[in-house]
Amino acid sequence: MNSIFYKKLSRIAGAIALGLTATVAHAQSDADYPRSAITMVVGWAAGGPADGVARLVAAEMSKHLGQSVVVENKGGAGGNIGSVAAARARPDGYTIMLSTVASHGLNSALYDDIGYDPIKDFAPIGLINTSPSTMLVPLASPFKTVQDYIDEALKNPGALTYASGGVGSSQHLAGASFKTRTNTDILHVPFKGTAPALTDIMAGRVDMIITTGALAPIASGKVRPLAVSSRERIEALPDVPTFDEAGVKDFYMESWYGLVAPAGTPRPILERLNAALAESLKDPELRKKFVDAGSVPAEPISIDAYWEMVNDGMAEAAELVRISGAKSER
Repeated sequence: MNSIFYKKLSRIAGAIALGLTATVAHAQSDADYPRSAITMVVGWAAGGPADGVARLVAAEMSKHLGQSVVVENKGGAGGNIGSVAAARARPDGYTIMLSTVASHGLNSALYDDIGYDPIKDFAPIGLINTSPSTMLVPLASPFKTVQDYIDEALKNPGALTYASGGVGSSQHLAGASFKTRTNTDILHVPFKGTAPALTDIMAGRVDMIITTGALAPIASGKVRPLAVSSRERIEALPDVPTFDEAGVKDFYMESWYGLVAPAGTPRPILERLNAALAESLKDPELRKKFVDAGSVPAEPISIDAYWEMVNDGMAEAAELVRISGAKSER
C-alpha cells in the first residue's frame, strides 16, 4: 500500500517538476525573444501597397529586434489565404501578420466563410498607418475629372471598367461603393493583387481604379489622379481634389495597416513587438516614406488601444459593405 502511495507521489512530484521546468523555460524563452528570424505574412501579392508597407516596417523593426523580419507573401482570396495561414501558425512570436481593413473588417462582411475569426484567432501588436484611396485613370484616358468618368458611365452603362486587387479587396469595395453613390453601371475587373491591377491601368487596358499606394504609379507618369477619398486634400497630392470637391459627396475610403500575431502569443512577446513597432514609427525617414506614399504614419499606441480600434472598426466595415452592395462573387 505504502509502495503504491509513494509511486503515485513520485509521479506527481515528477509532473510538478516538469511543469516548473517548462514554466521557467517559457519565461526564459519570452525574455530571450527573439532568437531567430521572424516571418511577417502578407496576404497580398508582392509589389502592391500592402507589400510596400510591410517591407518598410519589417526593415525598420529588424533594427530594433536584433533579428530579421522576413516578408512572406501569401496572396489570394482578398487576403484570406494569408490570414488563415497566419491564424494557424504556432503562437510563439515568430510568425506575425500584416493586418488590414480587409483582413480585420471588410472580409467578414463580404464572404460567407473567411476561414478564420479576425478577433478570436489573432492577438494585437499595433497600428502602422492609415491611407486614403486615390482614383486613378490611365494617362491616355480621355477622363480629366471624376465627372467626366461619371458622365461617360451614365451614357454607356456597362461599358466602363474598374480594377481591383481581387474580390473582396479594398479596391473592390471602393469601386462598388462608387457605383452605388453615382448610380452608374461599371464592370469590376479583379486581379490577383494590386500590382497587376495597376499594370493594366497604366497600360490602358482597364479604365479606372480607386486604390491606396497611388504615389508610385503617379510618379511613373503613366496614370492621372482624379480624386482622393479623404476629408481633406493630402500633403503628397495638394492639387488633387477630394471626392467631396469632385462632386461625389461623403465618399470616404481610408485603409489602415497594422500588425497581429496568432492568438495565444504570450503577452510579453506582443509587448516586445509593439515596442519595436513604436520605435520604428518614430524614425523620420520611415515617416517621410509613408507621407511620400500618400499615407499618414500612426502615432505609437498600446496593443489594447489598437485592438479596441479593430473591434470598433468591424461594425463600421460591415456597414460600408452593406451600403456599397459589394458581394464576394464566389
